[in-house]
Amino acid sequence: MDLEALQAAIRGACPARVWSQGVRLVRDDAVAGESEAPDEVVLRVKVPGRAVAATVVLYVEDEDWECDCPNSEDTCAHICAAIIALVQARKDGASMPTSAQVGGKVRYYFSPASGSMALRRVIVDASGAEHPVAPTLAAITSGRVSGPAVSPEQRDLNADRLLGTRASGRIPADRLENLLIALAGHEEVFFDGERVSVSDEVIVPHAVVSDTKQGYRFVIDRDPRVSEVLVPGVVRCGSALHRMGQLELSGSRLERLPIVESGTRAELSQLLEQRVPALARLIPVDIKARKLPEISRTARPDIEIELQHDGQTLAVMATLVYVEPSDRKKPLARVHGNRLVHLSGPVPARDEAAEKRVLQRLRDKLNLVPGQRVKFEGRDIAGFQHKLAAWNGTLTGDKNREQFRERPPLVPRLSFDEGSGGPEAVDIRFVITDKSDQVSGYARAADVLQAWREGDGLVVVRGVGGAKASWAPVPDEWLEKHGHLVADILAGRDERGRLAVFAQPDLARLCEVLEQPAPATLDRLAPLAKGFTSLPKIKLPGDLTAELRPYQRDGVRWLTFLRDAGLGALLADDMGLGKTLQTLCVMRAGQPTLVVCPTSVVHNWASELRRFRPGLRFDLFHGPRRNLDTSCDVVITSYALLRIDIATLSQVSWSCVVLDEAQAIKNPQSQVARAAMQLEAGCRVALSGTPVENRLDELWSLFHFTNRGLLGSLSDFRVNYSDPIARGDGEVAARLRTRIRPFLLRRRKRDVAPELPPRTDVVMHCELSESERARYDAVRAAAQKDIVNTLAQGGSVLAALEALLRLRQAACHPALLPGVASAAEAANASSKVRTLVDALELVAAEDGKALVFSQWTSMLDLIEPHLSAVGIDFVRLDGSTRDRAGVVNRFQDEAGPPVMLLSLKAGGTGLNLTAADHVFLCDPWWNPAAEDQAADRAHRIGQERPVMVYRLVSQDTVEERILALQETKRGLADAALGDAERAAGLTRDDLLALLA
Repeated sequence: MDLEALQAAIRGACPARVWSQGVRLVRDDAVAGESEAPDEVVLRVKVPGRAVAATVVLYVEDEDWECDCPNSEDTCAHICAAIIALVQARKDGASMPTSAQVGGKVRYYFSPASGSMALRRVIVDASGAEHPVAPTLAAITSGRVSGPAVSPEQRDLNADRLLGTRASGRIPADRLENLLIALAGHEEVFFDGERVSVSDEVIVPHAVVSDTKQGYRFVIDRDPRVSEVLVPGVVRCGSALHRMGQLELSGSRLERLPIVESGTRAELSQLLEQRVPALARLIPVDIKARKLPEISRTARPDIEIELQHDGQTLAVMATLVYVEPSDRKKPLARVHGNRLVHLSGPVPARDEAAEKRVLQRLRDKLNLVPGQRVKFEGRDIAGFQHKLAAWNGTLTGDKNREQFRERPPLVPRLSFDEGSGGPEAVDIRFVITDKSDQVSGYARAADVLQAWREGDGLVVVRGVGGAKASWAPVPDEWLEKHGHLVADILAGRDERGRLAVFAQPDLARLCEVLEQPAPATLDRLAPLAKGFTSLPKIKLPGDLTAELRPYQRDGVRWLTFLRDAGLGALLADDMGLGKTLQTLCVMRAGQPTLVVCPTSVVHNWASELRRFRPGLRFDLFHGPRRNLDTSCDVVITSYALLRIDIATLSQVSWSCVVLDEAQAIKNPQSQVARAAMQLEAGCRVALSGTPVENRLDELWSLFHFTNRGLLGSLSDFRVNYSDPIARGDGEVAARLRTRIRPFLLRRRKRDVAPELPPRTDVVMHCELSESERARYDAVRAAAQKDIVNTLAQGGSVLAALEALLRLRQAACHPALLPGVASAAEAANASSKVRTLVDALELVAAEDGKALVFSQWTSMLDLIEPHLSAVGIDFVRLDGSTRDRAGVVNRFQDEAGPPVMLLSLKAGGTGLNLTAADHVFLCDPWWNPAAEDQAADRAHRIGQERPVMVYRLVSQDTVEERILALQETKRGLADAALGDAERAAGLTRDDLLALLA
């Protein structure tokens, strides 16, 4: 074996830090050999804080390896430790490494005992000596009681929980079955002194049907592999122990077998059609009779629909049948009432659960019941035939006869009047024309859209020139391609038919589809309809003191065009790309602008105005003595005061209203969102690097502020966009992006600021200690017992969120749990805090600087003393910090402390902390946007060094599930703004997945 080549391959496949962890495990005597074969070597690695050792398999010849630990890395520290220890052992002349830490195996001795089994459990050390397990494995592995070193398998721990303190003696019959399930596959099991295996296969009786001269013989007998019944419900097959199933047939000791039955050929039909198929789902049935048809276990229930036309009446009858999937046209049997009637071929084994599903689909899709003939007349025939077109089933009878004459198709007609400000009296109808192109009937566009969305298939056509009203098929194919344009134009009209400015590009696109000239007044909005490829040039303000980057100049041109057109804008550039500066460039003297922002950045806006637009007069509408001065060019206030003083602010006709960090109005039902909607303005601008955090309703709220009506009502938006996108409809996601693209500008750092150094995201895994694991498991068990069932039954999510909070706290530090942790636990560092402090020591030693974020200030309280203990200086910023600027300046100073502790709420926005090149996120949450905002405090324009972002995640906890959920949430923003095709909000199913 070329172990050196394997070692080199493993070292090359893992990061340096993982290899270092493997070296540390070898030094800690954590590796022991398990077994060796020509093509593989099996070793076990004792993992600190975990009772079960990791099992590593090295495939030397193939230069491959695997580990059964839950680590997400392909090459983990256990694999590194295994190869290092194995190479060292071979150099020392040993075949395999040995370890006093890994410990011995658990062995089980079973013996018969008055209707059940007796058990003796022992620990077998490396010398082969046996030591009794007392009182439990859990007590020994946790160190609560002294005992021999032991390295249990997960099977041993499962058995330990079942047995409790029962180290030996008779096992109650009700526990024996579960114990055998737990020990399936264990290699250290003996029965009456002989080594045996425990199989997870359940042994059931076998049935045989054979011919006789008079008819048939039906026998149910024991499985021929059974060599002995050991105790009730347990048999021995060779050297394997098996549990028994179907005891109601066989008896717990097979005492009811054999069951023998004979019958005549006249009784054969009942046996084959009812009893045998039902029994075949429970036990093997062997048909040895040559005269009997075989049983089909591949046949599936299906619906056969018979159609019979009689003049203007259509009679329909559905029948439940069994067919082979490969030949659905030839039924094997039909179900009449509750009886299976065999028709031809093999006899199908009935599947009543599948039958119920098929019948439910029949009721839901066609509103039919098997065996009942239903008659349709008039319009109902057309409606039923439309539903039948989408039905994937077998049709018989007059299925090809046409019931109605072919009607001319409905075609769209667009009309409008030219107005000086844009098209007026815009109207869309769907018409039927004769051969001379004269309109003989029409349907309103709103009626056509409603019938199309509801899948009705038909719409009322109003007669013209004395013609009677009738019904016509909905033009589904045309609406699939262009129906969204019709809906958007209808939503953009006022009560007089005038079209809002934001909807005029939709009118231009529909004119192009219908090959109809567009209104001449749309020429001024040509850049809006063509995706802003030809924005007019602008002159920057004369008092501007900044040199704009090319992408910032493009943003100012875009904002200026929308402002002059009376349209709103959502500027959604990444954090740190200068959204504030671009917005300052479109503010005009003498035309008052209101800026609403978080309280923490009110003074930052004032500073930016002084720095970049000194020619503008501004006023801070802020503080207890605030007084609104509308003579200023810019008024700056906070969201809190917007909500309180909306009566005053809504009296002013602002030239422009700017919402900074506009995700503050993401909930359209919140008081601050309602207040923002009341502001009067000629132009509305929303600034947000995270326009979609949780669900698409947030995007609707932002556009309802900037361009009211662009996305319709909230209920329309959910039906037309958010619900289909949540189901993974990529076409709808693309349509939404096209709809909002003229009014949304979003640039990524990687696209417009390539000079920024790279940002690297790393997951730093932490392993809970045994005491932390016990605390976490207790919290998790309580959550599952009290919350999951409530959620599954449709209960409130508030309790689930509280349980999720407790799980996250337990994964970070036991002292975060209210009223649970002891004083000693509060004083000690948790596994996560120890991992963090170790990493911060390396950062400080390499003259780096780090930001440490947590959602809980109490977590920061727990971190502080451990930083002081190792001599790391730090500053802290949270909601109680008064001199924010002083704290930031001290950290930014080259001679300042290497670490800043921040609460996510207080430090996640409005700060420039480019002195840091490391960011640590202590407690991951399902919303990645909040974490990205925090990381962007360091990774922004002005940063000159690569930035490392670490997410500290406790293994085998809810935090790992949160990471997976983050990817779905990140896809939410991409679906609306980028290229992803799937998105979802935080749903009841999300909570169930996190808590289950």
